Amino acid sequence: MFDATSPSELRSGTLADGRAEIAFAADGGRTRLAHLYHHDPLRFLFPTSPAGDCIQAALVTTSGGLVGGDRLSINIKTLTRATAMVSPQAAEKVYRSAGADCEIDVTLTAESASWLEWLPQETILFDNARLHRVTKINAVHDARVFAGEMLVFGRIGRGERLSRGYVRDAWEVRLDGKLVWADSLLLEDDIAATIAHPAGFDGATATATAVYVAADAAVQLAAARAALGEDAEVRTAATVVNGVLVARFLGRDAKALRAAFGRFWATFRNNVAELPAVLPRLWHV
Repeated sequence: MFDATSPSELRSGTLADGRAEIAFAADGGRTRLAHLYHHDPLRFLFPTSPAGDCIQAALVTTSGGLVGGDRLSINIKTLTRATAMVSPQAAEKVYRSAGADCEIDVTLTAESASWLEWLPQETILFDNARLHRVTKINAVHDARVFAGEMLVFGRIGRGERLSRGYVRDAWEVRLDGKLVWADSLLLEDDIAATIAHPAGFDGATATATAVYVAADAAVQLAAARAALGEDAEVRTAATVVNGVLVARFLGRDAKALRAAFGRFWATFRNNVAELPAVLPRLWHV
């Protein structure tokens, strides 16, 4: 019964137009909350951070999923010398659409000597979903940003695969105001054929990207490749493009890909920022 009606559609026929803004500031060697705004269906929660870790915030989508026409705007900022992680509370579901796109805009801004993590959970694309998402990173030369996204092509546990619809998942990275890297994944029309093609996704059910923007990105390439490890079920690679470190994940088993992505994230943050090699408890729920 839930195939035809989503939680968003049950909100008296209205569409979601959510906005979330959060900023962190350094204060006497610690990081505190400097700005907070959220509008339904987005809301921030603040779980207790593990000892020795940075301040953490969890972003919740209270609608339970997104449909065509929904819009979300997410702005996350670390001020000078602040250190923070923000992560969605759970996987995001994008339901099938009758024609309109679901739009998600994520803007990550890092000021001088700050550390900003945007740790994703999966975005699950139902068959005939329509998603247009842009993740923008604005950093200065001595800031560090570690960000990612994950896509799952269908409700795999239900035996449903993403066969048609529209997906545009784009990245824009600016360093000191200059565009240094842009990337866009576009899937439309016969998506099933693209996913199945050996020169496309080769039958994968999930993919993920991790991006590290920092002055030492090129130096950390060897550490990133070591953190990727070896997994027979997940294909991985890492490279540096114009000073931006990019790691990719592709797998036929979405659960295995998620596990590999989590291991990489925990290891890499520990290597480059000396933060605990652990992920938020909510990420494991």
